[in-house]
Amino acid sequence: VQLQASGGGSVQAGGSLRLSCAVSGLTFDRSTVGWFRRADGKEREIVASRRWTDDSTWYGDFVKGRFTISRDNAKNTVYLQMNNLTPDDTAVYHCAAGETTWGRQWYNYDYWGQGTLVTVSS
Repeated sequence: VQLQASGGGSVQAGGSLRLSCAVSGLTFDRSTVGWFRRADGKEREIVASRRWTDDSTWYGDFVKGRFTISRDNAKNTVYLQMNNLTPDDTAVYHCAAGETTWGRQWYNYDYWGQGTLVTVSS
């Protein structure tokens, strides 16, 4: 299983970014794929994750309707659309996946991609 994250960058507060996670070696319909982030000096936390078998979805409490997780089956890619970004969203974002895992706890996920840095300036 390989996960390739991309789409990070620098934006001003209030801006938007879309992160992409290209997934290979995993069957979407039998997996959970999500995004986690880690900011300097803070613990890793969930951003968004979805169990594609039944579309159960988990978002971090800080999301408050600003982010959306989705997928493109034809491209084997999971997206994280992030709107109304704030400096508090500055972090390295990782995509993660599992075939028998789901939920908010990062340590339950088996596969991880490299991180992509998101920097939000005020």
